Amino acid sequence: MSAVALTAAFGSAFVATHLLFSHPLRQPLARRLGGKAFQGLYSLVALATFGGMIWARKGAGPEDWLWQPPAFAWPLSAVLTWMAGILLAGSFVRNPAMVTFGPGSEVVIGEPIGVMRITRHPMMWSFALWAVSHLLVHAERSAVVVAATVLVMALVGAAGQDVKKRKHLGEAWAEWVAKTSYLPFGKGFALPGWPAFLGGTAIFLLATWLHPLPVGVWALR
Repeated sequence: MSAVALTAAFGSAFVATHLLFSHPLRQPLARRLGGKAFQGLYSLVALATFGGMIWARKGAGPEDWLWQPPAFAWPLSAVLTWMAGILLAGSFVRNPAMVTFGPGSEVVIGEPIGVMRITRHPMMWSFALWAVSHLLVHAERSAVVVAATVLVMALVGAAGQDVKKRKHLGEAWAEWVAKTSYLPFGKGFALPGWPAFLGGTAIFLLATWLHPLPVGVWALR
């Protein structure tokens, strides 16, 4: 099996097991194994499949590029990576979508704040933007497979979260969905807030500094 095919096989397994363990198999396995054992199995499978994809990608060696990135792709990729860092940092700030219960045991979800005003799935969209930024500038076959895998996992996974929460939370989730957007800026332009902006900028600068190629602001030196 070629390195590209092996990368695709591990990537497909990563997405498929993530979706299966997140939805149809979650409750049956959690009941049978117990919550902690299920989480351990979930993490082990995710690590094995994602790690296998990266291992296969590393073994591909230099490959022919599927296309040559246009000149604008590099600055656009940098902006998208910066935005991904902001959404990722903001996803760790207090999340109003964490469910609480009111006096009558009704489900309560707070008002959207920070990056939640941009998208209700900031972490998933941070992964998606990272994937798009790499698709723009790195067109080796196996690299495209890795980026496409992350993109599909992020967007389909976010949609699956919406379906699951609508089923379990009912009207409270419907009201939250009405105030937020699946797509970034789907409800209009919004600022992420200073914690997300500063944290995301730090993530962007560190990630691009550690990158094997000079990218982002470090490419200007």
